[in-house]
Amino acid sequence: MRIDLHTHSTVSDGTESPADVMRSAHAAGIDVVALTDHDSMAGLEDAAEMAAALGMNFVPGIEVSCRHDGISVHLLAYWPDPSDEEVIAMLGLTRDARLDRAKEIVRRVGADYPLVWDDVLAQSGGAETVGRPHIADALVTRGVFATRDDAFAKVLAGNSAYYVPHYAPEVFDAIRTFRATGAVTVFAHPGADGRGKVVPTSVIELMADAGLVGLEVEHRDHNEPQRDRLARIAQRLGLVHTGASDYHGTGKVNRLGENVTSDAALHQLQDARGR
Repeated sequence: MRIDLHTHSTVSDGTESPADVMRSAHAAGIDVVALTDHDSMAGLEDAAEMAAALGMNFVPGIEVSCRHDGISVHLLAYWPDPSDEEVIAMLGLTRDARLDRAKEIVRRVGADYPLVWDDVLAQSGGAETVGRPHIADALVTRGVFATRDDAFAKVLAGNSAYYVPHYAPEVFDAIRTFRATGAVTVFAHPGADGRGKVVPTSVIELMADAGLVGLEVEHRDHNEPQRDRLARIAQRLGLVHTGASDYHGTGKVNRLGENVTSDAALHQLQDARGR
């Protein structure tokens, strides 16, 4: 089977609706697909319905923006409980912080470039999670930059003068919150140092102690030495070795199925549910 467990829709910063992400996955020959929008589960029902109609197996998920010692950590959670009050409260705080942060970034960028908040709203299209990718798309639409990646490189990166940090839950707390509901957590792109600082191996060990189940080893942002290192860490700590595309539609160059999870790894994730 071809298994892709990391995709995004217009509910967060993807460019396709949840149903269209499923259609694209089907066209790409994917057999098992997860929708993992940033800090929101709003697209899971539509995605599940479309996946079923297309004969694909669907894994509900989410990618939560966390933090440890000032470093951003993205946590994938599979089979989350959308009715759990602690999960709802955690995600609400994070989305509100993202929105406040986005408005402040627009204020700062707008002092030097032609950009107003309405430009960003026009790009977000009612997304539940509004963030920097929508600001990038607004700048592209304005003709300031050619692509979303260009906008990030020039004004939206973490080392930019326009950058604004935002609240995110401590990653250990997020892992425990999801595990208490039976969800399965995987550390997304843990070696992606091109995005900014990454946590050291010692923190991955503490995440495993807190209940982390897997490491997303196979990812576009990891070179071969990084993949080798992460694979060894996963094996030593007994973590499930996964891979995925991190698909965003036309928002990123990542293509569905360019990295995948093995059948055996999927079974390990399924077996970890509810523990």
